[in-house]
Amino acid sequence: MFGRLFSGIVAVAVLAPAVWTQTADEIIAKNIQARGGADKLKSVQSVKSTGTTAMGPGMEAPGLLIQKRGNLARLELTIQGLTAVQAYDGKNAWQVMPFMGKKDPELMSADETKEVEEMADLDGPLVDYKSKGNRVELLGKEKIEGTDAYKLKVSLKNGDVQTVYIDADSFLEIKEETKRTVRGSEQVFESAIGDYKEVNGIMFPFAIESGVKGSPEKQKLTITKIELNVPADDSIFKMPAAPPAPAPAKTEAPKN
Repeated sequence: MFGRLFSGIVAVAVLAPAVWTQTADEIIAKNIQARGGADKLKSVQSVKSTGTTAMGPGMEAPGLLIQKRGNLARLELTIQGLTAVQAYDGKNAWQVMPFMGKKDPELMSADETKEVEEMADLDGPLVDYKSKGNRVELLGKEKIEGTDAYKLKVSLKNGDVQTVYIDADSFLEIKEETKRTVRGSEQVFESAIGDYKEVNGIMFPFAIESGVKGSPEKQKLTITKIELNVPADDSIFKMPAAPPAPAPAKTEAPKN
């Protein structure tokens, strides 16, 4: 009897890792389910998020983000009465940065385009990651401010590498790190994600604090409203034509 019991305990100990170990695909599946399920996520054709970004002591910038299926996105941010725009039309990224003296629309650099392109992914990099050309690797578990989290390395098709931390209990994202090149220098940006609320059966984070990893300077985004399936014409994502240059002043011919 004792021998059979001991053998059973050994068998359970040997099999336990196979039973308890999660795979990356299993964690992603639970994440999608925790967010609301694949069917609900795919039913969303557009998302309109309204919020405010705290950029420093006493400085807040109201903002608006519109995302539309088909990899379309438009972000507007107003600072001291001037509104900046960054947008992606599915192929090209462009911006208007008036507080940098650039009032006309211009195409963004290749490095800047990656960030706006990622913003345009309505479902996020984990949903249908294989068909998007992304690769995902499970790096194990890690404590994030006392919370057990699964650590996923996401290699995006565009070359950027993200590390996504998923709460081991709720299976929702709680932290994200992105390694990208900015003006020829590699930097890591990190975001703490939280304050999840349900909108039409889908869980969205309403608080995101982000900045360069290791830097004390952070920007805190507080979402005040999220609307789903709002009308959004494709034209708002396309770069408008720059206004024509003023005609040169006419010079009068000298009088004899």
